[in-house]
Amino acid sequence: MPSPQHLVQSFLETIHAERNASENTLMAYQRDLQKYLDYLGFKKIPLLAASRQNIEAFLISLEAQGLAQSTRARQLSAIKQLYRYAFEEGHISDDPSLQIRGAKRQKKLPNTLSQQDVEVMLLAASQLGRNPLERLRNSCLMQLLYATGMRVSELVSLPVAAVRGDPDMILIKGKGGKERLVPLSAPAKIAIAAYLTQWDQIQDQNSADGKALSKFLFPSRGKLGHLTRVRFFTLIKEIAIFAGLNPEGISPHTLRHAFATHLLANGADLRVIQMLLGHADVATTEIYTHVMDDKLKELVLEHHPLSD
Repeated sequence: MPSPQHLVQSFLETIHAERNASENTLMAYQRDLQKYLDYLGFKKIPLLAASRQNIEAFLISLEAQGLAQSTRARQLSAIKQLYRYAFEEGHISDDPSLQIRGAKRQKKLPNTLSQQDVEVMLLAASQLGRNPLERLRNSCLMQLLYATGMRVSELVSLPVAAVRGDPDMILIKGKGGKERLVPLSAPAKIAIAAYLTQWDQIQDQNSADGKALSKFLFPSRGKLGHLTRVRFFTLIKEIAIFAGLNPEGISPHTLRHAFATHLLANGADLRVIQMLLGHADVATTEIYTHVMDDKLKELVLEHHPLSD
């Protein structure tokens, strides 16, 4: 029988190969499963001998620690997938997690921004930076994010080749290696063109100095070779503060949500939004209808003559 660590590693390698899972997804699975292994180790329970009661006791311990329902649901999902893998590989004859049903995740309405707030942030991005290149880069980042609704990982790792030639649409490689085409707004195209002029000058200088050229639109000197998710997260906060907005609750995801919500508010079809966001299931996209429902209720309560 494989050791717990070896089994987890084999499981991670399998989902990486079969689903083309990203590095961030694999790390999240590893963290969640390590927490479960630590619990079993403390209780001196072998991973492959654990019972349904053992798994449920672990979930109860997570609740006792005050962990959110969404976190507990994610933990259970990782455990169930690991045991399903162990069963399919013939390491266990019965899956102890099979009959466990976690509580349904409550639909959490995403934070979003008004169109006016977004406009203020877009202006602030074009003015924030230590030099012209940073200001053009920040403007390009924000215009691209709001124009396309890209995930932050998709944005920061975007290859420069994707925006060459003044395209009306760009190809995005999303989760699981799935590709989708998204159109560019006129302001995004202008921001890209202005930034590329500076980008090319910097790369020409790097080439003259014998340095390697970057394939990324937003390069950095870090090991990834491009702007990191963490740095972009802090940059969004800096832009919000510069724009005079409260940075709490504002993140790259907030701009992605604003993109979808504003499209829906202006009459876009939900299926189109699903395609642009790269959602595999339209049910994921439907959460934006809840945001709009709240906006409509607020509108009626505020303006209906009999609402007082």
